[in-house]
Amino acid sequence: MYTLKLTTVGSSTGVVIPKEMLKDLKLNKGDSLYAVETPDGYVLTPYNPEVEAQIEKGRQFMKQYRETFKALAE
Repeated sequence: MYTLKLTTVGSSTGVVIPKEMLKDLKLNKGDSLYAVETPDGYVLTPYNPEVEAQIEKGRQFMKQYRETFKALAE
């Protein structure tokens, strides 16, 4: 478990993320981190949930038309 410290950044409030946590999340300075609301609270993730939903729809589409894609690939 990591403890995140809130700090003042200009007129806003920022969060200090430990180096080890950044490494675990495979994040670098300037990357985006998403706070996703769940029934249990918020989850921080480097993955954009909107993009994940689009990828899943694409996978379903490709599965549905697998034979068509095979024919086009020949």
